[in-house]
Amino acid sequence: MANVDTALKDIMTSVEGTLGAAVVDYSSGMALGTAGGGRDLDLAVGAAGNTDVIRAKVRTMEHLGLTDAIEDVLITLGNQYHLLLLCTGHGKETLFLYLVLDKRKANLAMARHQLRRIEADLEI
Repeated sequence: MANVDTALKDIMTSVEGTLGAAVVDYSSGMALGTAGGGRDLDLAVGAAGNTDVIRAKVRTMEHLGLTDAIEDVLITLGNQYHLLLLCTGHGKETLFLYLVLDKRKANLAMARHQLRRIEADLEI
């Protein structure tokens, strides 16, 4: 089992092309922890903004009467992928992992696989 800091370190070292990552509580919009990022990638701002994305999708699913669970949300930019993976399990229901990848260096399928593995080991 991994805590937030350990999970973030694992993401930064095992997911090729990672520019930054965060564990985010979408009930508050606050990042519980961040790794990477920098002047051109403010992960706290990204965490808060992507909280709105998750909330909007949850609300839309409710309006549509969909009962399935969201696994992840992918936002594709010109040079980056932004991946939002919703956490599952007791105590993690309102959390998501926010991953920013360099599109030229990342393998999206492997990144999704690694992120799911890390999320499964995450303990809050």
